[in-house]
Amino acid sequence: MTLQMILALAVLVIMLVLIMFDIMPFGAPPIFASCLLVACGTIFGANWEVQWDVPYAFAGFTNASVWMIAFFMVVMAAVQKTSLIAKVKDAMSDLVNKGGFMSYVALIIVVMLGASLAGGGSTGYYVLILALVATLPYNKKLPTSKLLMPLGFATNHPLIPINVALQYGVMVTVLESAGAASDVSMVSFSLVTFALSVGFIVAALVGFKFLPDHEIAAATDEQKARREEEIVTMSKGQETLTVVLFFATVVCMMFMNTLGNLAYVLPGIAAFILMLAGVVTWKEFRDGIFAPVVLMMAGVIPVANALADSGLTALIGNAVAGAAGGMSPFVIVFLFSILTSTCATFTGSNMGSVYIFAPIAVATCMQLGVSPLAAAAAVVISGWQGGYMPVDGLPAMIFGMGNYKLSEFWKFTIPMYLIRIAALSLGAVLIFPM
Repeated sequence: MTLQMILALAVLVIMLVLIMFDIMPFGAPPIFASCLLVACGTIFGANWEVQWDVPYAFAGFTNASVWMIAFFMVVMAAVQKTSLIAKVKDAMSDLVNKGGFMSYVALIIVVMLGASLAGGGSTGYYVLILALVATLPYNKKLPTSKLLMPLGFATNHPLIPINVALQYGVMVTVLESAGAASDVSMVSFSLVTFALSVGFIVAALVGFKFLPDHEIAAATDEQKARREEEIVTMSKGQETLTVVLFFATVVCMMFMNTLGNLAYVLPGIAAFILMLAGVVTWKEFRDGIFAPVVLMMAGVIPVANALADSGLTALIGNAVAGAAGGMSPFVIVFLFSILTSTCATFTGSNMGSVYIFAPIAVATCMQLGVSPLAAAAAVVISGWQGGYMPVDGLPAMIFGMGNYKLSEFWKFTIPMYLIRIAALSLGAVLIFPM
């Protein structure tokens, strides 16, 4: 290993430690890592072919995909204010009162439809759904303990994956950092996400009989208050404008290969229109474009570039490719997805885990002489698809509010996890042949 490789690896390790142990707020460690790159480049980089200077270290802030996602975060903040989410809650209440397996299936579909708008992994959406289920009275026909876990995980699986801009943007930046072709349509990426959602539906249907029948923990006063505060204050015209701009933005991003640069700035134009219309305030606009996840994305790009430019990613890719020789494409994608999702599960760092394994997966495929698109798509998506341990975020909240024993939790989550990752890997290989 060269000195530049060692320094790139050291910066990566420092960044990951800061993220995994919550030493700095989410989004801050990658910016610190970018500063470290400049310092290392200034001190040690006199003879380096690729210099780690200020433009190099902060190139993420001029990345087209980062700005597209940043502006889209503003549009999403507006969508969360609409009455569409409230309608999801009303539909859920009606189905619970009916009870039975068919109502269980219908509830899953309703929540997954809601996730189509909110986006997979939306904290606000899963808190809303869990708080709603937690306040439902116990019903022998359809016990809340049989609802909380599957409905909680359903919030992470959009039935119609139209809101995948964030993960799509991550995939594009990973491919660009590795020097691979990145002309992937959002439609194709959405189909991989749909394969994952199909896997979840299968797991949820099979897992119904393994779910326990008991009362669950009641929602806390804070959760109840949060539900009561979720009152739509938009006028009808504002809500119509928000919905129209949301769908128009998503459609434009889906055809970004045709629209070119215009697709990257249309979310920004929509965000400014929403601010002018009074749907979002300047503070909400500013918080959206500088959201922690945007800073995370912008900051990790130069770190990923440093790993690639130093030759470290290719070095690791060669080693992994040697070990993976003879494996089927499905197995390669499946193993990298398992590694990424498991790392994210135990560290709580979705984005960090993706940026560890995605470049290695891409480099491995390139060394094997196969297309890296399937691996890139599956690994990026898998970063948000752990959940078989109740150690962080959504799974921890499900475990606590559901009053589950760990054995009850695992009976549902472990089969669900394996089925989802297998469906994700299969879908990725079929949609992006290797």
